[in-house]
Amino acid sequence: MTSISIIGSGRMSAAIADVAARAGASIQIIRRSTASSSRERADVTYGAIGDELTGELVVLAVPYGAYPSILEHYREQLDGKVVIDISNPIDFTTYDELTVPADSSTAAELARQVPAGAAVVKAFNVNLGDTLVTGTNGTTPTTVLFAGDHPEAKIAVAGLIEAAGMRAVDVGPLSRARELEAMGFLQIVLAALGKTRNEAGFALLP
Repeated sequence: MTSISIIGSGRMSAAIADVAARAGASIQIIRRSTASSSRERADVTYGAIGDELTGELVVLAVPYGAYPSILEHYREQLDGKVVIDISNPIDFTTYDELTVPADSSTAAELARQVPAGAAVVKAFNVNLGDTLVTGTNGTTPTTVLFAGDHPEAKIAVAGLIEAAGMRAVDVGPLSRARELEAMGFLQIVLAALGKTRNEAGFALLP
């Protein structure tokens, strides 16, 4: 059975926990506070920043700006893990540009900072949270696009997605993360403008 650690406690963290639950995975959520919440799930083990990561897959469900702090605590623990980057590096004060170099991506920058034994996969950034919770996008199964350089890591991510009843599409090497982030940027802007619905968004038809 797959095990997953999700760092972060926001909407996407909860959505990916839903995905993992449907896939039958063992779930750990790492958050900043140890205080309990009425929204806690019975099928999740909760921990605080600094606690040991128990998942084979580690999802960074925090803004890209929080990555340095996360790496301070967990860089060495990521060795041997599949690290899933879901971020979209948008300047939310202007909504007019990505905040990484034009020839890079958050996933590429992350891959330079984690141990050599960690495998970074870009995934879930083109999906609005509601489409992950329901497993549908409009009238079609939700498609999750992903990119990475490590075949075994991509197989693991695809297995999680498909076990949750969604469609997994490998778009290529980690360098394709730049295009995925541009797609995520556009979708978020359209949603903010009311051009798309939170339970829909971009869909890839079979």
